[in-house]
Amino acid sequence: MLFVKDRIGGMLLLIFSITYGLLSQQIHLLPFQANSAFHARTMPEVLSVLAIGLSVLIILFPGSDEKPRFAGLNWGLGALFLALMSAYGLMVRPMGFLIATSLFLMIGFALLGERKWWRLLAVAVPTVFAFWALMTYGLDVFIEPLPQFMKGS
Repeated sequence: MLFVKDRIGGMLLLIFSITYGLLSQQIHLLPFQANSAFHARTMPEVLSVLAIGLSVLIILFPGSDEKPRFAGLNWGLGALFLALMSAYGLMVRPMGFLIATSLFLMIGFALLGERKWWRLLAVAVPTVFAFWALMTYGLDVFIEPLPQFMKGS
């Protein structure tokens, strides 16, 4: 069968990978990076080539003959997550990374069915703080932690 679940997923992955690879070529390089073996484009190019190869294998050798099914899926929950991700994207700068991301995770967990507020806090807040600390102190990538009005002058 031509259109089975695995092949459709492989085709979507192929389209995404090709697009990702083409967009990675727009990453600007500094003059001294042009002839270096490893630069800002290297990882995106490698990931793109690997994903293209994987998607071609998935298209050629699907694992099952199962047809895609659309009935019984929770489309409302998917739409809520799309709205939540959009709101997060708009609010991460004004609210700061720590607050916006903690709220994003807690609301997302609540949408998935977690009702204990202490568990929401106990998982989301330490995860966000650990990720922020890793990015800021471990990888030296600055992420604005708090909103402007909460920072000292």
